[in-house]
Amino acid sequence: MDASARVMSVTGAVSSRSSKRAFLDRPVDGGLLRQLLAAAARSPSGGNLQPWHVDVLGSDELVRFKALIRQKMAADPRGDGPGYDIYPPDLRDPYRARRNRCGEDMYGSMGISRDDKASRLAFIAGNYQFWGAPVGMFFTVDRRMGPPQWSDLGMYIQTFMLLAKEAGLDSCPQEAWTLWHRTVADFIGLPEERMLFCGLALGYADPEHPVNRLRTERAPLEDFVVFRGI
Repeated sequence: MDASARVMSVTGAVSSRSSKRAFLDRPVDGGLLRQLLAAAARSPSGGNLQPWHVDVLGSDELVRFKALIRQKMAADPRGDGPGYDIYPPDLRDPYRARRNRCGEDMYGSMGISRDDKASRLAFIAGNYQFWGAPVGMFFTVDRRMGPPQWSDLGMYIQTFMLLAKEAGLDSCPQEAWTLWHRTVADFIGLPEERMLFCGLALGYADPEHPVNRLRTERAPLEDFVVFRGI
């Protein structure tokens, strides 16, 4: 990566990163993308298993994939059915309240009311076009892996997103792609032993779109940390 890009601290990357849901039609340099993916591989990994796998779509391949998804959504917007539960079926507070608040704040930032179901559905369908980003990514993991290795994959994704932020890029991790896990697997030729965890939209965020100004709330420290002996 160009040394001139390394002007953002880790704290700056963490505090300024947020999920963007509207992107500019500005290409991402392939060389930079390769550097970021390689650098992210320094993420921690139990036993150094490095269980992450990444498929990257851009240019004509991304256009072809998005056209396929539009065609399939027109036929059946429910998709393939989830490959896993994104949230626990019995999600309770405070987690349920946080999720609901996130959704209301997101739609509220665009002036979409609770009873405007059509506009809400139209917006959320943007998930399956990678929010207009020029790069779409899929992260997969061997089905034989357990929660510790899923954690490793999550740390790789987070490291990648922070490095991308440092380089001036924005992103949006998308577990919603599990609803199209069979279609994704067929398109990228995913081996049977690997399963899709999530997608990720990558590019340059549209600074004028109101949804990109959303900053979700975070719980205060005392809600999730207990100090003993310190």
